[in-house]
Order: sequence, then structure tokens, then C-alpha cells
Amino acid sequence: MAEILKKDDFKRVELLNLITKKGHLKNLTPDQLVELDGLLKKKDYSNDKKAEKSKQKLLKQINIEIYKRHDTAIWKI
Repeated sequence: MAEILKKDDFKRVELLNLITKKGHLKNLTPDQLVELDGLLKKKDYSNDKKAEKSKQKLLKQINIEIYKRHDTAIWKI
């Protein structure tokens, strides 16, 4: 049976598609990164261990990218 997708689901999928098409998180704006972070944290993948592990890995990468952009002085050393 098909699951009804919500507005958040469409936005999450849209942002994830941008990452996969362009190949990296650097192509997203800081606002998009923060939005994707929030959307991923809301999504429950507890019924699929592989998906949950991928979610956690992506959240780490998003947090690193947000940190890099926010504290650019640290990365210029």
C-alpha cells in the first residue's frame, strides 16, 4: 500500500536529490543544510537499521559542513 507523503517528505527528498545529483553537500546553501538537518532528525528510520545508519552518517556530514561554513576562520589556519 502506498504511503501518503507529507510536505516535509517532499522537501527532504528534494534536498537529498540535490546532494546525489551534484555529488556533495557543498552545493547546498547554509539554510538548506539546516533545513535538511531538521528534516532528517524528524524522520524515523528505526525499522530499517541500514537506513538509520546512513541517516546518522549523513547527519554527521551535515553538521561538519555547517560548522565549516560557520567557523571559517578555524579552517584557514
